[in-house]
Amino acid sequence: MGMGSGVHEQRASLTQGEVLPLASSGQTEGLKRTRSVLNSLFSGALAGAVAKTAVAPLDRTKIIFQVSSARFSAKEAYKLIYHTYLKNGFLSLWRGNSATMVRVIPYAAIQFCAHEQYKRLLGGYYGFQGKVLPPVPRLLAGSMAGTTATILTYPLDMVRARMAVTPKEMYSNILHVFVRISREEGLKTLYRGFTPTILGVVPYAGLSFFTYETLKKLHAEQSGRPQPYSYERLAFGACAGLIGQSASYPLDVVRRRMQTAGVTGHTYRTILGTMKEIVSEEGVIRGLYKGLSMNWVKGPIAVGISFTTFDLTQILLRKLHQMGYTR
Repeated sequence: MGMGSGVHEQRASLTQGEVLPLASSGQTEGLKRTRSVLNSLFSGALAGAVAKTAVAPLDRTKIIFQVSSARFSAKEAYKLIYHTYLKNGFLSLWRGNSATMVRVIPYAAIQFCAHEQYKRLLGGYYGFQGKVLPPVPRLLAGSMAGTTATILTYPLDMVRARMAVTPKEMYSNILHVFVRISREEGLKTLYRGFTPTILGVVPYAGLSFFTYETLKKLHAEQSGRPQPYSYERLAFGACAGLIGQSASYPLDVVRRRMQTAGVTGHTYRTILGTMKEIVSEEGVIRGLYKGLSMNWVKGPIAVGISFTTFDLTQILLRKLHQMGYTR
């Protein structure tokens, strides 16, 4: 697990490598930048895919509870997972995971890559090149990264929510969902629930990235090791997930209700209207925070795996580059 020693050597060799006279500096700068963008895109894509596949059965169960008015409890969630397994087999717990991947891979790639770029931009602006940003821009970089990724990939999330709560016969594949929704309900439907999503993403992405970066910074100051071990990264990511999830959870429930309104027979038009209806029917905790306890299990696992995978993949890619495996 300990990645510490290798990373120290890598740091040392990086600084030596940068002293060597290279081709024209502008060209190398451009190449370096392109490589770091591609690195973060690939690492982000992998991070999203690994994390989401790990928690897919919990995710699907959570969505089913969020959009129904059934009471949520750990026992009920377990029963639902177990019955699904008995009735449709083990792999059915991953139903909709390919649709999730189609959304998560571009989403995570864009989000992580955008975060690196915003950190660089804000770093340049605040004169903090290469160092950890001050708290406000640190929060800002995460929020902006989440917003960018959401705007670009939102319809995919809409499609995934529909697939998770409908029987196989209604929508046969991802493309089918797109075609049917735009034909029967209009293209605008693909962005239904967008506002609560953005309102939820800003605190979620902002606080997740902020918490993770802050914990890494504090750890480096306390331990004197520039890079934490893998299990420490997992723990930092888990804390980040816990804080981010709790801050934005009610908006997640509202978004799911608005997205699946066409299928569940409800008409949820506005954020406040949806919130009022949920609260009057099910109460604040049972309605707006329904399934949060499950998210407290799922969220930290997913975010922990995601951040750790991203960091370790980036370190590995840099190592491979130094060893001359990649151009």
